[in-house]
Amino acid sequence: MGRLMDILLGRTRPVAPDLDRLFALPSAAVTLQAAASLTPTGQGAVCFATVEGAAFEQVHREVRALLDADADRRGAPVELERDDYGYSWLVSRRSPDELPQLVNDLHAVNSSMEANGFGPQLLCSLVGFQDSGGDRRLALVYLYKRGTFYPFAPLPGGSGQRQRDNALELQAKAALADDLRVEQDLGRWFPLWGAPGL
Repeated sequence: MGRLMDILLGRTRPVAPDLDRLFALPSAAVTLQAAASLTPTGQGAVCFATVEGAAFEQVHREVRALLDADADRRGAPVELERDDYGYSWLVSRRSPDELPQLVNDLHAVNSSMEANGFGPQLLCSLVGFQDSGGDRRLALVYLYKRGTFYPFAPLPGGSGQRQRDNALELQAKAALADDLRVEQDLGRWFPLWGAPGL
């Protein structure tokens, strides 16, 4: 009866997050390199609404311990950063050729937060890409609550104005249509100015 009422009243249910979609990123990276000459930076991050308190500190410790178990990892497993807008980011840094391991890190962070009751605070995950000169940058962003991806490409700016490389974003959208579930509502392609890992 509830489903029928939702249909009659035009209500839609939110898409259940499918974190396994993150595992499509390595094949998408091959497509992105062929289509736009962009390669992984080795940086990725999980964004969430800022959470305080002992419960979150426990989750942060668990995530660090889980990722620390990777004997091949060099450096800190995950770092907590806050952006200018008050959001928190758990950032993972790997070698650029370790994209599958980076994706595993992001999946583990999301899964740990979800399992510990912080799913409602999860917003998105991103993986950074750039061209060989570092002039063009792009993030593939996974929207946690939508189960979709979108490209975000900030233009390098010296004038203080923040602008996006819309042509690169649309090129990436077209190229990745067979690799990722791309967000079709362009209004949900939120700018992530100053996001760590980008």
